[in-house]
Amino acid sequence: MKYSIMFSAVLMALALSACDRPTVVTPPAAPAAVVTVPVPGPAGATGATGAAGSTGSTGSSGATGSTGDTGATGSAGNTGATGSTGDTGVQGQRGKTGGDTVVIVPASPPAR
Repeated sequence: MKYSIMFSAVLMALALSACDRPTVVTPPAAPAAVVTVPVPGPAGATGATGAAGSTGSTGSSGATGSTGDTGATGSAGNTGATGSTGDTGVQGQRGKTGGDTVVIVPASPPAR
């Protein structure tokens, strides 16, 4: 999972860096033309303040409903019957004793 995220990030970086941005060429500045800017006149008189709006009426609150009674507690259920005990398995045979065991000890290598 981490390799696919890393691969996607590298691929996106390469794809975005490969985009060819066009070079903006600005033409040489021409002599500025004389522009006459009109001067605004004096400000007009301030308008009158409007009348305040009326306040809305307050609504009445509704009556609170009564709380319902608590239900009775249910009775305890009966205890289930105990299951029967399983059968004992068959006992295995006793192991046999071994016969004679022969141990071969290799000779020690000659001293050098």
